[in-house]
Amino acid sequence: MAARHEPVPRRADLRNLAIVAHVDHGKTTLVDALLKQSRVFAAHEQVGELIMDSNDLEREKGITILAKTTSIRYKGVKLNIIDTPGHADFGGEVERVLGMADGCLLLVDAVEGPMPQTRVVLRQALALGLRPIIVVNKIDRANAQPAETVELTHDLLLDLATDASQLDAPVVYTDGRQGTATMDLSRAGSTLEPLLDTILSHVPPPPADPSAPFQMLVSNLDHDNYSGRLALGRINKGILRVGQQVVVCTADGVGPRQRINTVLTVEALQRVPVDEVAAGEIVYITGLADVAIGDTVADADDPVVLPRPEVGEPTLRMQFSVNQSPLSGREAALSSTSRQLRARLERELLTNVALRVADGPTADIFEVSGRGELHLAILIETMRREGYEFEVSRPAVITREIDGHRHEPVEECIIDCEAEAVGAIAETLGSRGGQMQSMRTDAAGRARLIHHAPTRALIGLRSQILTLTRGTGVMSTRLLGWERWRSLPPTTRNGVLTASQPGTAVAYGLLGLQERGQPFIGPGTVVYEGMVVGLNRRPGDLHLNVTKQKQKTNIRSSTEDATVRLVPPRTMSLEESLDFIEDDELVEVTPKGIRMRKRVLNADERNKIRKRAGHTGSTVTSST
Repeated sequence: MAARHEPVPRRADLRNLAIVAHVDHGKTTLVDALLKQSRVFAAHEQVGELIMDSNDLEREKGITILAKTTSIRYKGVKLNIIDTPGHADFGGEVERVLGMADGCLLLVDAVEGPMPQTRVVLRQALALGLRPIIVVNKIDRANAQPAETVELTHDLLLDLATDASQLDAPVVYTDGRQGTATMDLSRAGSTLEPLLDTILSHVPPPPADPSAPFQMLVSNLDHDNYSGRLALGRINKGILRVGQQVVVCTADGVGPRQRINTVLTVEALQRVPVDEVAAGEIVYITGLADVAIGDTVADADDPVVLPRPEVGEPTLRMQFSVNQSPLSGREAALSSTSRQLRARLERELLTNVALRVADGPTADIFEVSGRGELHLAILIETMRREGYEFEVSRPAVITREIDGHRHEPVEECIIDCEAEAVGAIAETLGSRGGQMQSMRTDAAGRARLIHHAPTRALIGLRSQILTLTRGTGVMSTRLLGWERWRSLPPTTRNGVLTASQPGTAVAYGLLGLQERGQPFIGPGTVVYEGMVVGLNRRPGDLHLNVTKQKQKTNIRSSTEDATVRLVPPRTMSLEESLDFIEDDELVEVTPKGIRMRKRVLNADERNKIRKRAGHTGSTVTSST
């Protein structure tokens, strides 16, 4: 007689869902509206916008960088909501937290439709068996096309679904900024209740077997100054109590017995301590000293290991090294020796699962690999604000050996811009080796260009697109796969202007600089030999003295005291500096500023190196 399978008990009072979308499609704004309409804030409380983006860098850049968890209550049911990043460079954040959810809200902009990261996050969610709800957001925008957006999203769902039940995805139309939702476009919404009702009916309750041995997969780590390390995860089975004996199952095996000190659940934006919690709930726990993301926390008497989440491989690498410029040590707020940099990067690996760190050619250099330029730039900026100083190299693409041939990553690049900028953008991508796949325009005068190009051809393209479109262009990418290395058209950048003498830049010295190119610094800037101070108008580097003072004479002149007029210097951000430098240059990062410099500071030494490499006459020294 065949054994009967008992149905898995589920918690009807709980739902766990993730919100996934392409960048800037309105995930965090929708979460704001859900929190405000659930009345978790007092009437007099001023909470502002983008409540979940608590990180300073997130607010400055207007994107979500870290996945975060919040909760609301609706009709007696607790909804645990996971807000995820939408930028492709932070896909590792999405991959490690989706396992805590049973369903997902797939947000799609009613104007832009499905974008590259929409496909990526949807594929990840469907592979885990999550049931999607299609949310067409920003229906109030001009030129919104909700019907076409739904059709394209259904086509995408049909292409990626792994189970027939995933195709039965309801559609909700929302205006996240106004906090309204409707199931029918002919009827305007007034609240988000239609969306909440759809969540209750479509997202399955989490399986919860309280009689089974305790089991939880760690999806994130946090730190509390009082409690120490916090491990976040969803309880897969069993019941967790304060003081319970557990073991941590790592990639190396089962660890010793440890005691749970604190159990915290998420209520709105607060962490509330509880004595006991059952399976299905998302909790923070303390008391586990060496727990890491991907580890299983299990019952000490019956440990059962859960599969570790898979995280995609990085595509770019750059070198982090100890600051060796003449100004090293003057601006650092923290010790920045190689030992301190190594310790800081190792701490980053605990929470940044998509990052890789390896030893470089010397003890002072570390090879840091990530998902893209923005992924690495956020790490650099975070360390800079913490008080570290160091030097970083130009990003380089990571290659693979497949069947004895070198392969490189290839990406799909989608650019939305004004129709008048199409020619310049197509020419720029063509000169970098990009291959146009399609182009279409709309009635509003906007165009969308789709290209396929190697990742190394796209390094530095984002800032150039902003320049060509006067800040109105939007560039998105997604990894397509790997193909054989091929030669690309040579990229051309004019030479740079470097300082020949250490000291402080003065107006008279900078007057000679601006006659030869575009200045990067202004009067009063401390410089050193080999520091990049401007962009030359011609190919080849120019070595000049920006600290030179005007000579005093006894001869009177009617124009002697005329005011020196300088053009405003071009201020380079961190991302622009990383895009600008060549292989023989570095970016010096300190808490007080960002500078560019030559790897070899002395001009004579650089000339000798070029001559040995077969190059001559590329550096000129000026007495100006």
